[in-house]
Amino acid sequence: MWLQALKWHSDSKNVMKDDKGFSATDSDMADVYPLQLRLSVQRETNSFGVRISKKDNAVELFKRACKMFSVDSEMLCIWDYSDQITFLMNDNNQVPVDCQRQSDQEILLELQVYGLSDSIRCREGPGEAGSLGLTGLQNLGNTCFMNSSLQCLAHTPKLVDYFLEDYIREINHDNPLGMNGEIALAFGDLLRKLWAPGASPVSPRIFKSKLARFAPQFSGFNQHDSQELLAFLLDGLHEDLNRVKCKPYIEVKDGDGRRDEEVADEYWHNHLARNDSVIVDVCQGQYKSTLVCPVCRKVSVTFDPFMYLSLPLPSTTVRTMTITVVSGNGGEMSQLSPYTITVPKNGRFEDLTRALGIACSLGADETLLVAEVYNNCIIRFLEDPTDSLSLIRDADKLVAYRFLKCNVDAPLVVFINQRMEEQYVYGKQTLNWKAFGIPVVDRLYSVTNGSDLRNLYLKWFYPFQNPIEEALENCLVSKETEEDAETEVTTPSLGSNVNELDTPSDGGMEFYVTDEKGTIKNSKILMNEPLAINGDLRLLHVLVCWSEEQLKIYDTQLCSSLPEVFKSGFLAKRPQESVSLYKCLEAFLQEEPLGPEDMWYCPGCKEHRQASKKLDLWRLPEILVIHLKRFQYSRYLKNKLETYVDFPVDNLDLSAYITYGNDESYHYTLYAVSNHYGSMGGGHYTAFVHRGGDQWYDFDDSHVNPISKEKIKSSAAYVLFYRRNFEVST
Repeated sequence: MWLQALKWHSDSKNVMKDDKGFSATDSDMADVYPLQLRLSVQRETNSFGVRISKKDNAVELFKRACKMFSVDSEMLCIWDYSDQITFLMNDNNQVPVDCQRQSDQEILLELQVYGLSDSIRCREGPGEAGSLGLTGLQNLGNTCFMNSSLQCLAHTPKLVDYFLEDYIREINHDNPLGMNGEIALAFGDLLRKLWAPGASPVSPRIFKSKLARFAPQFSGFNQHDSQELLAFLLDGLHEDLNRVKCKPYIEVKDGDGRRDEEVADEYWHNHLARNDSVIVDVCQGQYKSTLVCPVCRKVSVTFDPFMYLSLPLPSTTVRTMTITVVSGNGGEMSQLSPYTITVPKNGRFEDLTRALGIACSLGADETLLVAEVYNNCIIRFLEDPTDSLSLIRDADKLVAYRFLKCNVDAPLVVFINQRMEEQYVYGKQTLNWKAFGIPVVDRLYSVTNGSDLRNLYLKWFYPFQNPIEEALENCLVSKETEEDAETEVTTPSLGSNVNELDTPSDGGMEFYVTDEKGTIKNSKILMNEPLAINGDLRLLHVLVCWSEEQLKIYDTQLCSSLPEVFKSGFLAKRPQESVSLYKCLEAFLQEEPLGPEDMWYCPGCKEHRQASKKLDLWRLPEILVIHLKRFQYSRYLKNKLETYVDFPVDNLDLSAYITYGNDESYHYTLYAVSNHYGSMGGGHYTAFVHRGGDQWYDFDDSHVNPISKEKIKSSAAYVLFYRRNFEVST
């Protein structure tokens, strides 16, 4: 058929000039009138011009044209569409004698692709306009994650133009970081099939095999993360198409107080000297990264490239914590008051004390001492302001003791409360000492003897004292119902050397000095004798044993339970509030400390520090890919956030978030969305793609259907694809 076209061209030339018949082997003939064909696919952006000489190998040129459209050499028809559609061949595939044409007159070559009856038509001909690119991808078995990302990339304007043209000449086969061009070739071939005429779903089997070869994590038929696939593919395409054949060694220079604009341009030019591809041209931007050492305050500024922005959802950047605040002033504030505060998830302990101080209206002359309580005993004090909040677990129980700053230098005393509880061991009733309530912490100022220590302790319980009448009645009932059964009294459970401990008398409490593990150090503290306190003592541990009568006087139930830092499921039933994409971006750009696993080596301290990090957008790409971090991973939990993110469709304005302003536009339009439905362990991926005007399409594996613009926004949106509006922002 291609030769018939050449023969028809030769016959046309014979009409125009008196020349011999066409011979493709005439080496001495100059082709003054080369055959020029315009090969067009019915879409608005591209047509390809092919200039064919009579001396060229027609078969190879035909194959080249087919390759440009990623089609096989199927049926070929020749159409004239200068005025109207005219079939130029008769039933014998011969050109009619009276149909000689002029040189450079436009004709149309119709290819029937993949055995379909619907073929390429001319612009004036019947058919579904704009149907190219609306081709689905077959699901090979849990490959919807791959199909979703592929459809979004296959509808990225500049990438479509690039891979439908002669991109093969830019493949870098020698790049050790690349994949010998195989990923680029596989993707390019797949993209061309998606943009070929016809509506039959395309099998991405060849691309999948190449993917599994170079990225074994995507082998098999398990479900994977579409964003992880996208990140690998963009990086792989960049390396396969990197125009830099030999990457120069570039030493990074320090800013040395130079202007940010100068340093940023230097970083960017250094990056382009080693990385130059269509992916860099279209998808890469630059942000400013500022690190500050918390110890020496050393500041480090770098300008790094990015391929996409991974934005946290605000609910993942903060943490809700509940802490009980107590005070020992004997007034209303002595009552236990739990406060729920919000702190940065990767924050420091100073963030906790700051938020808690605001919540409890801490006075300027007051301070807080936070302790962790386990089994009614204090196991540690949280005093280092630079400690990471990741050291506090959700199941921990925290108490904040409120003190006046004027007494901050006095030694601390920690009181552990104990009472006797009945237990049955092998059918025999026993009495055992057991800790209860919240430990009491105070400062040892103006304390000289045991009586002062007792009064210091009891002032904490004044708010929990029962009315006198009720207390007397409880004591009377207790005495009348006391059994005469023989009981065995055991020693307090906190210590091992407490055999000398007396059973509390009916009218009081017993005080004992212990070590930090609760072991009794000496005999009980006598009320009328001075305390033997070492001058270097910073912390005194005291065990307080309560009698039954004392337990009747105070309502110890009010101080016997503490809330956990965060109760799982406490907020689970609350409806999810929507959050704007701008809020996600602000959370991404907010200054926050690095995690304990991301310690930064400070050149000033010569130590690894948990520095604070601040990001700023500096240079934005033509295609902006935004990844919403819906998946949460921790040591014990994997979770997906179903938060509804309200993202702009027609006008994403980033002018307020760019640090370095120039004449470029910072307005973007959404053109594709990768969605994830269902739970984290499985679920399903789809893609929404914009096709001009208000027309959107839903790509669900092999199924492609129109979808209204109003349905584009959903809580399933996972990766957003924006293209820049090129009008200059004002």
